[in-house]
Amino acid sequence: MPDLDKALQTQLTNIQKKTGKTLAELSALLAASGVSKHGELRDYCKANLGLGHGDANTLVTVLRQAAEEPKSNDSLDSIYTGPKAALRPIHEKFMAAIASFGPFEIAPKKANVSLRRKKQFALIGPTTNTRVEVGLNMPALEAGPRLEALPPGGMCPYRVKLTSADQIDEELLQWTRRAYDSAG
Repeated sequence: MPDLDKALQTQLTNIQKKTGKTLAELSALLAASGVSKHGELRDYCKANLGLGHGDANTLVTVLRQAAEEPKSNDSLDSIYTGPKAALRPIHEKFMAAIASFGPFEIAPKKANVSLRRKKQFALIGPTTNTRVEVGLNMPALEAGPRLEALPPGGMCPYRVKLTSADQIDEELLQWTRRAYDSAG
């Protein structure tokens, strides 16, 4: 992968040379363009900056990804913000409860946190202003009123909806442990 990173950096350097603008200046220009969809921004770069399709597409992708990255040092601050901030204790209690399972990777995303071993075993994050959902990726298990089966093809085949930290109980931890063990 280091070669891909180097190639991307070279492409971005060449884009800056072609346009005579820094990435910050290009970002400001796109923000002021009046368009917001990826394709519209790409076409704007082609028409107004003289970039080819590939360069324009890469520039828009890189600048949009940079704009979406959490601005806080603590990614949870960007996930549990505003009315969802009151849900953070649910997240913290869940994470504390599964810490004893063993090593796993914690990968914050834009709206939730992915938990992985060799593969993802769970997702946790707020889905409304009043609820956190724990998605579980585990072998077939009989769903019920609390353990909801999701349609095939999603990231996790099961989910559990939590509205209070008190709902983090032995049953949820057993399901999570099963998912953890099956992830490798």
